[in-house]
Amino acid sequence: MPKKSKRPILSLSDQDREMLGPLAQSKTAPHRDVQRAKILLAYHAGNEFTVIARQTGTTRRIVYKCVDKALSMGVEAALKDLPRPGAQPVITPADKAWVVHLACSKPKDLGYAAELWTRQSLADHVRRQAEASDHPSLRLAAKATIQRILDEQELQPHRIEYYLERRDPDFEEKMREVLLVYQEVGLAPTEGVKTAEGQPVFTVSVDEKPGVQAIANTAQDLPPVAGEHACWSRDHEYVRMGTASILAALDLQDGHVFARVERRHRSREFVALLADLDAYYPQGAQIRVILDNHSAHISKETRLFLGSKPNRFRYVHTPKHGSWLNLVETVFGKMARTFLRGMRVASWGELKQRILLGVEEINAAPVVHRWKKFEALNTGNSAA
Repeated sequence: MPKKSKRPILSLSDQDREMLGPLAQSKTAPHRDVQRAKILLAYHAGNEFTVIARQTGTTRRIVYKCVDKALSMGVEAALKDLPRPGAQPVITPADKAWVVHLACSKPKDLGYAAELWTRQSLADHVRRQAEASDHPSLRLAAKATIQRILDEQELQPHRIEYYLERRDPDFEEKMREVLLVYQEVGLAPTEGVKTAEGQPVFTVSVDEKPGVQAIANTAQDLPPVAGEHACWSRDHEYVRMGTASILAALDLQDGHVFARVERRHRSREFVALLADLDAYYPQGAQIRVILDNHSAHISKETRLFLGSKPNRFRYVHTPKHGSWLNLVETVFGKMARTFLRGMRVASWGELKQRILLGVEEINAAPVVHRWKKFEALNTGNSAA
């Protein structure tokens, strides 16, 4: 007959039983927690330690420890492990600083072919060089260890984020000039802008979208079928038939878009767009053109055309690498999202015809584009 324990009875409150009962029957809780809950309930019911060990599939020693913790510190403490002091970390701050230094360098500078580290390649290098670099505690460092060190500094040396270098020393000044134009147009949307002599001024934003591909299918697109195919199906093979450049100008007063579709983007194509603007606006008015520093905009051929139209055109240049300041980019974005997206054509001529048709659709419901923020002007004004 089992020897009866001299330990006191374990009393459980209603709250304790409400916690232990479901835990002992749980199929998803950790096995250790389920086992301890069963031990405490069985001891509370008066079972002997040997019986409890057999019922829970463990040893008497574990049953003793669980019951003693509950009797001395309470039920919740019995369900948890006691904190252990553990060994002192052997990876020193100097070791971590060395790993961070490596992560902030390129592997190619250390004799490898790769441009960037992967977590595994960095861990391999750390293990190989740990002893020679006086960091012996890292000689067995796993990838997970290196990852934890990098996470502490929020480093991701395997990724690239692109930025745009400002190479124009007059960037701020040119940006301010462009924003002043936008502000002036926005403050006089109905009566329009006029020169000091009372001459009307029409402001257009001009740029080019090169490399629009004329792509033809090699097989018919298959339409969606209700209940069978949710979307269009397209053969993965295609035929290239050249590219087109879209030269566009956006009227900032009324949202009208001028466009030409050309095979090339040279001075003669740009001059043709200027001629379209000249023919559209009334004679005697000034055409203010916001544009970048492309060579076609300031070439000899272009200057000859501008010289034949004295006081007709006025250039406002965006700074280098400041294409985001040009509002016509919003029109190109709209084209890409609408009619250019997924376009397949039978010929280059069809590509041109459909682009011009898309521009007509835009002009059928023009949208006036406004620059919304003018903090860079330091004027205290902002557009709605």
